[in-house]
Amino acid sequence: MNASQLTANEYSPFYSTYINKAGLIDLISGIEDSFNDALSFFETIPKQKFDYRYAKGKWTIKELIQHIIDVERVFAYRALCIAREDNTPLPSFEENDYAVSSMANNRTRENLLEEYKAIKISTILLFRSFNDKMLMRVGIASGGNISVRALGFIMIGHESHHIQVIKERYL
Repeated sequence: MNASQLTANEYSPFYSTYINKAGLIDLISGIEDSFNDALSFFETIPKQKFDYRYAKGKWTIKELIQHIIDVERVFAYRALCIAREDNTPLPSFEENDYAVSSMANNRTRENLLEEYKAIKISTILLFRSFNDKMLMRVGIASGGNISVRALGFIMIGHESHHIQVIKERYL
C-alpha cells in the first residue's frame, strides 16, 4: 500500500505536500525507514546546533524535533480513534502554540532524541497492529475527512519536510 493509492476523500488538500513527499513507499516499511533515517540524521547534527535558529522568530532544531514528536503523537491518536471506529470529530491544533508551550529549548539533545525514539516505536507498533480494513477507515479531523492510512503517509512526509528544512536552513 503506497500513497498513490489514496483517494480524494481520504485527506484534505492541505496535506497534499506531505503525502507527495511520502512517494511510492510501502506504508509500514516507510514509517520504519523514516524513523531510522531521521534518527541517524539527528544523531549527526552537532550538539551546539540544536539551539540554533536561522532567523529571528524561527524555531530552533530542538523545537523542530519537538514539533515532529508532537505532530506524530497527535496524528497517531487520530489514527487510533479512526481505526477503532470512534466517530467523534477530532479537533485541529495550533502548532505554534504547542511550540511555545513545549519548552523544548530547556531540554537536552539526548532527552529529545529519547522521546523521539519512544514515540516513533509506538507509532510503528500501532500501524503494524492495523489490518487493511482499519487502514481504510475514514474519520473527521480538523474539519475534514482523513483516513488512517493517509495519516501514516502524512507523518512520513511531514518528517521528511522538516528534515529537508533543517538541511537547507540550519546546517
